[in-house]
This record gives sequence, C-alpha cells and structure tokens, in this order.
Amino acid sequence: MPKKSLGQNFLKSQDILSNIVNSGNISKKDIILEIGPGTGNLTEKILEKAPERFIVIEKDKKLSELLHKKFRGKIEIINKDILDCYNSFVFNKKVKVFGNLPYNISTKILISFLKIYNLKDKFEKFIFVFQKEVADRILAEENSKNYGRLSILTSLKMNSNKITDIDPKYFYPKPKVWSTLVTLSPKLDFEEMKSNQHLEHITNIFFSQRRKMIKKPMKQLFTEFEKVAKDLDLDLNLRPQNLSKNQYLDICKIFDVLN
Repeated sequence: MPKKSLGQNFLKSQDILSNIVNSGNISKKDIILEIGPGTGNLTEKILEKAPERFIVIEKDKKLSELLHKKFRGKIEIINKDILDCYNSFVFNKKVKVFGNLPYNISTKILISFLKIYNLKDKFEKFIFVFQKEVADRILAEENSKNYGRLSILTSLKMNSNKITDIDPKYFYPKPKVWSTLVTLSPKLDFEEMKSNQHLEHITNIFFSQRRKMIKKPMKQLFTEFEKVAKDLDLDLNLRPQNLSKNQYLDICKIFDVLN
C-alpha cells in the first residue's frame, strides 16, 4: 500500500513508463540510478534496456524488500533517503538518473543535485517526473507568473526540456494534480564560481518579496545599492520576475566581490 507520508504515487501506464525510459536513451554501457522505484514498474522497463549497472534508492524498507524479491540480484538496492546520500556516489563514468519523484520532496531533490560541485562531470542526464506545478516553475522564463527561484537555480546549471504532461489517471493512488515528464542535462560550458553559492541566498531575498520593486532587496544586499544598480543597468522600479537569469548571476558576482 503506497504511503501518503512518503508522497508515493506509482505509475501504472506501460506507455508512459516506456516514454520515460525512451527519454533517457539508455545504452548497454550506461550506469543508471533510479530514485524511489516503489514497486518497480519503471525499474522493470529500464532493465529491458540492459544497462551496464543499475542502482536504485528506496527509502521504504518494505518496498526495498519487495524489490529484492522481485529482481533477485539484477539491481543494486540502497535502502536510504536520497536526500541523505545524493552526493555520496562515486562512479567511473557519468550517470543517468531516473525518478518518478515524490511530490512532497521533489524540489528538495532537484536543488540537492544542483548544489553538487562539478555536476557536469558526474551526471549525464536526469529524467524526472514532477508535479506539473513544479515543472512549470522549473521551465518558466522571466516575466511569467511561474518564474522564480527554481527557474533561475535550475537554468544556471541545466538545460531543461519538457517531454509531456501526465494525467492523474495513470497513477496509483490517483493524485489530484497532473504531472510532467522533464529531462535535464548539465550544461557542459558551466564554470563553477564562488558566486554560484550566493545565488540561492540572493534569489530567496528577491522572491520572498516578489510583488515589491527590486529596490528593496537591492538595498538589503548592498550598502551602495544605487551604484550597483547603475553599474548593472538595472531599473530599481522593476519587480523580481522582470530580471533575467543572467542579471541575477551578475548580481551574484558583485555580491561575491563585496563579501
């Protein structure tokens, strides 16, 4: 029985499961990591592609035991919370990560991966099913209602692509909301900088006051906020959703120099 506390909604449509697997372009040389396999419906589909190595992370102890019995040595099972071990894997090649993510922690999971240093050297692709509302925020562009911290944090390190929306009827238990299949690929030209560490802090300050003009958060961040705004050619009467992702990165770079 799925546990509501763990946000478990298992996919049951073979067509949707096939679509998820095909979005990952799995080869026999691939290392696959699956987050929250549940009863193993997606796991079974991935196994048909015969990847070189296949690891699953399942927090639920009973489901881990079920997976052991169901797949009998065909997969490696780690009975842990992904949020406790996302940065502890060491592989000899880039990994593809699959996950029908629990609604209640999907954003935390994504941000945890985004914080990994040299993400582009460790992971090739993420194939995730999100609640549609979360996916819309990930994919949003400036000047839209869904644009915010998650859009900016993701776009800094990843290229995102929407594959399809998924009707609630394809899940058990049936959720009240639609889901969306999204692929994310680390940007190969991304350079790690100290200022990237400030981005979450800065976007939090801006978007906690998203209806206010940016003069207020700028004043909170910089003593000489008017000079910084002038240097960056920023109109202090704009609102947080009006600034581009690159403009937020430019703000981070100056904040880095001054702190």
